[in-house]
Amino acid sequence: MEKLYFRLLAREGRARRGELHTVHGVIQTPVFMNVGTAAAIKGAVSTEDLEQIGTLVELSNTYHLHVRPGDRLIRELGGLHRFMSWEKPILTDSGGFQVFSLAGLRKIREEGVYFQSHVDGRKIFMGPEESMQIQSNLASTIAMAFDECPSSRADRAYVQASVDRTTRWLVRCKAEMARLNGLEDTLNRRQLLFGINQGAVFDDIRVEHARRIAELELDGYALGGLAVGETHEEMYHVLEETIPHLPAEKPVYLMGVGTPANILEGVERGVDFFDCVYPSRNGRHGHVYTNRGKLNLFNAKYESDMAPVEEGCGCPACRRYSRAYIRHLLKAKEMLGMRLCVLHNLYFYNTMMREIRDALEAGQFAAYKKKKLENMEQ
Repeated sequence: MEKLYFRLLAREGRARRGELHTVHGVIQTPVFMNVGTAAAIKGAVSTEDLEQIGTLVELSNTYHLHVRPGDRLIRELGGLHRFMSWEKPILTDSGGFQVFSLAGLRKIREEGVYFQSHVDGRKIFMGPEESMQIQSNLASTIAMAFDECPSSRADRAYVQASVDRTTRWLVRCKAEMARLNGLEDTLNRRQLLFGINQGAVFDDIRVEHARRIAELELDGYALGGLAVGETHEEMYHVLEETIPHLPAEKPVYLMGVGTPANILEGVERGVDFFDCVYPSRNGRHGHVYTNRGKLNLFNAKYESDMAPVEEGCGCPACRRYSRAYIRHLLKAKEMLGMRLCVLHNLYFYNTMMREIRDALEAGQFAAYKKKKLENMEQ
């Protein structure tokens, strides 16, 4: 069996260039994971599209796939990779974020969380063991531990109690993952487990939690509970204070972040994995990323603009279509308009990550970051 491991290839300050070797292939880091909540990128993006635009990792949502179509059905059909016809790595989140985002539909207890389905209102229970079982049924490459994501503005007493419970849940997740990976009929017996650091914006809680979960010797570590209401400066401060207390030889994942600037700042502080709905969500609303900043293609000034979204871009939209045509599609509510914008944005993000990796290998990341930010702010 090929050993699964994380190898660092280059460093520049705290920024790292690495490779995570997995059962579904090697993940080149830093990497942006393209978010396909229900096993598809919103905006009519196919797996062939993902291959064409340079996607290295697809991310799907445990809670949503459990609700519909059901993780047991996906297992019967051969797992998530076969279900969505995608051979490269997949990361599944744990359902923990829904504890935060579906606050009106859930109750948190020590044993886990009681949900009301956002689809049909039926009652659902998910605890650490259930989350691991669902993700094992999905057979993703990387499973995320089940946690609670407290608001960044929650009071200190609540955050501390929440983090303590998340730690207890993580111990249960690790034990259940080990049990599942030891079963003969488990689809992916080499599924990796990432733990999640929480603590809102309290430095001492974050650092202590990082130290505690580092002792569990997991496959990787994530920082959760950020980009949920705090300022960018507060988020960057949390990264600076917390990441040095996570194992240096394991990958670090900043969950739900973010803008191109957020990613550049995160890489500088030692982050290896990112994900965010921004490129697809913004694309569906006609907002497209370029190296000269973000454009709103609904603006009237693009009505007769026959230039591509960005000159020199190799994405499927820019290779063939104009701003004027894409604007027309958006105004006419033709799905192709959304699709082209989403493809462009994901290509932009994936290309930026490749440029970051190249810059790190060349020892030029600081210069690359400075130029990239200056250009995008023009």
